[in-house]
Formats: sequence, structure tokens, C-alpha cells
Amino acid sequence: MAAASGQRDGWSSRSAFILAAIGSAVGLGNMWRFPAEAGANGGGAFVLFYILCVVIMGLPVLLSEVIIGRHGQSNAPASVRKMAEESNRSPHWDIFAKFGVAGAFMVVSFYCIVGGWVLYYIGMFVGDLFGGTSFSGQEAKVVQGRFGELLGNNLLMVGLHALFFAITFFFVARGVSRGIEWVATWLMPAFFALFLAITIYGAFSGGFGEAVAYLFTFDASKLTPQVMIAALGQAFFSLSLGVAGMITYGAYVGRDVKLGSTSGIIAGADTAVALIAGLCIFPIIFATGLAVNGDPGGGPGLMFQNLPLAFQDIPGGTFIGLFFFIMVFFAALTSSIALLEVPTAWAKDAFNMPRAGAAALVAGCAFVVGAVAAWFLNQPVPVITEIPLYTKLNDAGQVVGQDLFDVLDTTYSKLLAPISAILTCLFLGWFASRRLVDSEHGLSSGMAMLWLTLIRFVCPTFLAVIVFGGLFPETAQSIFALLGAG
Repeated sequence: MAAASGQRDGWSSRSAFILAAIGSAVGLGNMWRFPAEAGANGGGAFVLFYILCVVIMGLPVLLSEVIIGRHGQSNAPASVRKMAEESNRSPHWDIFAKFGVAGAFMVVSFYCIVGGWVLYYIGMFVGDLFGGTSFSGQEAKVVQGRFGELLGNNLLMVGLHALFFAITFFFVARGVSRGIEWVATWLMPAFFALFLAITIYGAFSGGFGEAVAYLFTFDASKLTPQVMIAALGQAFFSLSLGVAGMITYGAYVGRDVKLGSTSGIIAGADTAVALIAGLCIFPIIFATGLAVNGDPGGGPGLMFQNLPLAFQDIPGGTFIGLFFFIMVFFAALTSSIALLEVPTAWAKDAFNMPRAGAAALVAGCAFVVGAVAAWFLNQPVPVITEIPLYTKLNDAGQVVGQDLFDVLDTTYSKLLAPISAILTCLFLGWFASRRLVDSEHGLSSGMAMLWLTLIRFVCPTFLAVIVFGGLFPETAQSIFALLGAG
């Protein structure tokens, strides 16, 4: 058994932890963001720099979070306080874990909105199988317009959001071994099976060569400072760092698990999914002629507009489309479960509540926030959007205020998550007891010294660049332009 302790629910085995952690990291960002970022930013050059960022920044931070969690054997803030107090440091170091808890709460509140979109498209393809006309035989503008219709139907979006949240809540309320681990051990293998099957199908679709060239052609001239920052940010957020998820999951890991090698497997699997995702999706887009000027696109438009249209133009497209969105559902669900578990574990201990009650409290509050964000999608939040951080460019190139969905995303991605990760590195690198830390990671002396050097100097520097670029985008762009010119 590899449970965290005799009194605390934990993972039944090392493989269960690995599957759950991979499920936490692998999500929608792997499926639609990484391939588009890679193709648009230099292909192979971006990919190589992304892998470098995962190795020298993502993996060290991931290991750091797991170390804190296993040592603390509690919710994220309590685990940090325990290590801080045993290191004769201020318990207020738990602030970075609190940032992570807040970030996870924000993300799950809007992540389940997107999960609801996935459920909608599963329903559309199921309808096609039973003779419906959701997609089959429809004109391109009708198929692609389904997404706009969904976004314009506030009541339907809130209902789908509620359904996805209810599924997430059900498994978190059941606990680690009976809920979260069960989902991971069944859904992640199913995810990988569907993922590889669709990738193999795409390889014979006729657009595989174009997809490979788009993603992996090495063009060093495109590796500008802006592209490097994009790769750095993708490496950080792809692993779901800075939201205390790995601290929380680490608390359920047994003493027999070697954290260094296990963290490497998790980071490697997440990176592999990101790399292969483009080979799963883009060959179908290229084969059906939906790439615009050689660009297959990315983001929600790729997944919810172009892909449904592409599926209806290929043999067996209804089945492939259904399997694809079921696969995406599996990835989204395992990520949302991990996100909800972070504040649930905190609320359970902080308010001395039973797990089901804590999960209901957190899920209920997060659902309300997400429901408001869904209802007022594309409507700027008053007052707060006067702050430059919370503005964006619309399709016409005008500066407008962000809606609540984007405000939550911005607060998490540009403030809470990277700042939390910076403080994690500083705490473990400079202030935590070396004896306590060394007793957890299980690294050789040479690897331990390398890891320590990275979290002391390299990781905080890289993360600070993410924060600076997010808070001061215009200044960052000017600096990047000067560096590029140099």
C-alpha cells in the first residue's frame, strides 16, 4: 500500500498516483493550445525550446510541489506550514499555497464551462448517430455556427456547466481512493487508447505530412524572445503548476514512492501528449482543406468549429468525432477533479468538515462563479476592466474590457499561479531545512545539487519573466523587440 498514512486516504499504488497526476496535468491546453503555439511560432524550434523549459523549469517546480505535499501529509497550506515550522521558519510561508488554492478555485469555476461545451458536442455527435442532423449533411456555416449558437444560449451553457460540475463533484466527494483514483485508473488508459487510435487514423488521412511539416520543421529564425516566452508559459501552465495541485496530490503519496523519477514520468507523459496532440488533430484539418493559408488555427475555434466540420468530411467522421470528444471529456474531467480537490482538501481541514460537505461547499461556490461567468460571457466586467491588466483586443483590434471568464483566467495565469510557483522555489531553495527536503526527494547527490540550483536561480528567473510579461505586456514587447533587433 502507498497510502499517505493509516488515517488519511491516499493512493493505493505508485501507478495510481502517476495516472492521477498525469490526468491533472493533461487537459484542454494540451489539445488545442500547444499544437497551435508550436506551429505558429517556429515549429521545431519552438518544440525544442518548450522541451528545454519543461526540463529546467517545469520538472523542478513539479518535484518541489510534490515534496512539500508528501512531507506535510495535509492540505496545501497546512503542508507548507508544517515544513516551515519544522525548518524554524515563519508559518506565513503558507501564503503561496493559499494563492494556489485560490487559483485552483478560479480555474475550476471557468474550466467546467468549457467542460460543458465538450458535453454539448458529445450530444451533437450522438444525435448524428441516431439519425439526427446536428452536423451530418449540413453546410459549413451551419456546422461552424453551432458553437456561436451555444455561446448565445446562456441557459443552455449554465445547464451544461452544472452537469459537468456535478460529475466533477461526485468523484471528488467520494474521496481519493474511491473517487479520484478510480477515475484516473479507468479514464486515463481509455484516454490514451482513444488518443493513439485517432492519431493513427489521422496518419492515414492524407494530411499527415503537412501536419508534421507545420509542427516540426525547424526554423531557428522564428525563435524570437516572444516565442521563447510563449514556450516558457506553455511549459508552466501545461503541467498545471502554481495551483497547489501537486502539493495536494503529493500529500496522498506513500513513503515508498521515489519522487524524483515519478515526477519525471509525469512531466514526460504530459509533454508527450502535447507533442502528439497536433498529430492527432492537424492531419484531419489539413486533409479536409480547412487550414487557412497553411494555418490550421488553435483555441476554441479549432476544437469546436473546424474539427466538427472536418469530421463530417471524412469516412466514419461521426464515430471519429464522437470518440474524439469523449477523449477530450476524459482529459477535461481528470483535470477538473484535480482542481476541485485542492480547495476541497483545504476546506475539509480548515472547517473540520466531512469530505462530502467540503466538496459541496466549494463546488457550490465555484459553480455560482462559473454560472455568472457563463451567463455574462463576452460582457465586460464593470470597473475592474479599467485596469490595463484586464483589457484585451477584440476582433476589430479595439481595446475592450475582459468578461468574467477572462478576468478569472488572467488573475490565475498572470498573477496567482506564477507568483505561487516563484515563492515555492524560494521557500524550498533557500529557507526550508535541507535535511527535511533531502529526506523526501530521493535524488542522487549530483541530481539534488542540480535541482537545488535550478529552483534557487533558474526557475524563479523564468517565472518572473512570465509575471513581468503578463503585468507589463507593452514594456515586455518593447524589450523583446530590442533583443530581437540585437
